[in-house]
Amino acid sequence: MQPTEALRAAFTPQQVLRASINVGNPILASRDDEHGARGVSVDLARELARRLGVGLELVVFPSAGESVEAVAAEQADIGFFAIDPKRGEHIAFTDAYVVIEGAYLVRDGSPIAAHADVDRPGVRVTVGKGSAYDLYLTRSLLQASVERAPTSPAVVDVFLESGADVAAGVRQQLEADAARLGGVHLLPSHFMLIRQAMGVPKSRGDAAADYLRAFVEEMKASGFVQEALARHGITGAAVPSA
Repeated sequence: MQPTEALRAAFTPQQVLRASINVGNPILASRDDEHGARGVSVDLARELARRLGVGLELVVFPSAGESVEAVAAEQADIGFFAIDPKRGEHIAFTDAYVVIEGAYLVRDGSPIAAHADVDRPGVRVTVGKGSAYDLYLTRSLLQASVERAPTSPAVVDVFLESGADVAAGVRQQLEADAARLGGVHLLPSHFMLIRQAMGVPKSRGDAAADYLRAFVEEMKASGFVQEALARHGITGAAVPSA
């Protein structure tokens, strides 16, 4: 689908495509001294800008919450987030381009041995502020309390410092933290599957949202997303069927 001038204007009111990049999720992106960030989300943003025939500006944030807020407030034109109904109030989402696991981490010797043990009175769960896990667990945990670290990469350190019972986050981040720190381990399986998608402010109109949805489906079907994950050494993320 060739972009029209009207479509290009909808995506780039500042004459450049501003992509909100969350480097708090290692599956999506990480910091890069030369370009600001690197990863599958950056590759997708660069390809979209190329197809629109515009320049690309990366707007890099350390957390998902800040990245979402930038797009919702139109300080960025597109972003890469976990699909969530609260976020969908102001952002039009594509379907998922990758699916990743949300996992729990506990101290060795913890009495919490299964997911069913988490939602109990007195249990404190640390999450990254504004992350998909924060939104999901805030809705779903009825007895345990949710406490927030400033960013997802800080979750395990805050969990240990605060004396909380459980840390929740991206499986790969928690596995890396467990290997770094020792004395902690992940609970079996996942407590949620996170569907990572692209998004555009709803105010940009249906045509922009439809174009972005079609773009993501093509990127999945062509193998672009899978190749980007491999190029950046990302494992444990599945590309859903187009």
